[in-house]
Amino acid sequence: MNGSANDQEPNEESALHLDEVWRRRPLPGFNVLVRARHGLFVTNRNDVYVGRSLIDYGEYSEPEWALLSRLCGPGDVVVEVGANIGALTVPLARAVAPAGRVVAVEFQPVIFQMLCANLALNGLLNVDAVNCAAGRQESKVVMPHIDYGIENNFGGVPLLSAAAGTPVSVRPLNELCHHDRLRLVKIDVEGMEAEVIEGGRDLIRSFRPVLYVENDRPGNSKALIELIRGLDYRLWWHPVPLYNPGNHFGNSRNKFGRAASINMLCLPAEARGETGDLHPVDDSDFHPLA
Repeated sequence: MNGSANDQEPNEESALHLDEVWRRRPLPGFNVLVRARHGLFVTNRNDVYVGRSLIDYGEYSEPEWALLSRLCGPGDVVVEVGANIGALTVPLARAVAPAGRVVAVEFQPVIFQMLCANLALNGLLNVDAVNCAAGRQESKVVMPHIDYGIENNFGGVPLLSAAAGTPVSVRPLNELCHHDRLRLVKIDVEGMEAEVIEGGRDLIRSFRPVLYVENDRPGNSKALIELIRGLDYRLWWHPVPLYNPGNHFGNSRNKFGRAASINMLCLPAEARGETGDLHPVDDSDFHPLA
């Protein structure tokens, strides 16, 4: 092998120094390796929200994690439907380790590959990663072709059936979690939240987990709220700004403006606990974006 002294392997001391200073490293194609707040992540530079947040700020939706971290702990089982590349899966898996597990569900094959890469990069062995969509009942849909080489919000891709594309399995949540306990279900599925809950009624009735559900579509909101209330849950709004002034990289430039994800914290009626300053969901006709 030809090379100069600069091509030689670094000694242990210089390797440790490198580990301390680098934040982002380009990978082949559109991928970037980021040393973020919660670990190492492969992400797509063309992803306008999750990818850009990790690359520019070293984290994604940190206020969301701040709440989730209070809802689960060692030994718990968590289901994350819409895990994307694992920006929250990784800290969830660490939070419930060593005896707890995370079931991470992601339907986009390319995004699922990145999820698995990030689980491996962080040495996580307590995650059951499942490449499918969750819905009301078992079925198949054809996902339209997505070009990951151009700018897009890949975390906002809805499950729409097309004439040609990639076949995707849809499975009910009841069939995706086979553990003897369930503490938390996180759902972020671009408008299909009600279908996921319908397909998980047996799990929800049996284990009464905390539900953390995205509700960012005013047209779907009323039915979703009333569905969860019908399962004897109490609900609170949890809006999460995409820009965190205290971000891991200390980046003071807000590239997201006032953009926020709108979620709901849903607790079983029998549960007791503090919800801080969250506003209760009192009126199913009200939505923060309406």
